[in-house]
Amino acid sequence: MTGLAYRRTGTGPPLVLLHGIGSSHRVWFPVIDALAEHFDVIAVDLPGFGESPPAAGVEPHPAALADEVAGFLDALGIIAPVVVGNSLGGWVALELAEVRPIASLVLISPAGLWPGGTPTYNRLSLRATRWLAYHWAEPVSRLVNHKLGRALVMRQIIGRPFRLSPELAREMVWDMAAGPGFDATLEATRNRHYLAQPGPEVPITVAFGTRDLLLRRRSRHVEQLPPGARLELLPGCGHVPMSDDPCAVADLVMAAARRVGTVV
Repeated sequence: MTGLAYRRTGTGPPLVLLHGIGSSHRVWFPVIDALAEHFDVIAVDLPGFGESPPAAGVEPHPAALADEVAGFLDALGIIAPVVVGNSLGGWVALELAEVRPIASLVLISPAGLWPGGTPTYNRLSLRATRWLAYHWAEPVSRLVNHKLGRALVMRQIIGRPFRLSPELAREMVWDMAAGPGFDATLEATRNRHYLAQPGPEVPITVAFGTRDLLLRRRSRHVEQLPPGARLELLPGCGHVPMSDDPCAVADLVMAAARRVGTVV
């Protein structure tokens, strides 16, 4: 038993996709098919989100979530994958690299790059989004059937909400509403941040969307990453850029994998 829900598709070297808080593996749907042409893609539901139950008896801070993912990958026999993480998934990916071999990390709008605890703006924004989805999931899911509704509801995390399909928008609303691990996971990050520890060197690519309204300047302390991290920008993209520009996100992953010889 792997313990975590996931979707697996494609052939080639292993590629692991980790989503953000209040999300699920479904957020990767716009890029999975393109990546599956080159990789064995494993899109994971983190503990307490999507179809994965919360980890029993564990405070769900990012290092603990990384331990769960490490055990999951061990159970599947996955060795030294490329790992792509968005938001909280980026922070979990960094912690994962501390406990098991990773070929390369691609961090898209990673959380945890702040100097102290989670900034108040980030916490309040996420709690407001969760409250809205939890208490008004049905009317909000109907609202996002329309372009203007998607622009209104999704603009904080999506840079180009008109490109987001109604189907995926509804999935994102319900994932935010239903994830039983949301509150405990957000609280577990309250007084934490990521800071690089001495250990094996892993090539890192970090990218931020130019329309990311959630991670402001105070949340982008890339100097807390290990030395040598490569910084990229995703023009016109928001905090969750996979639907904003699927080609740019897939190209970002492919370029990182080529630099380490994972694909040609």
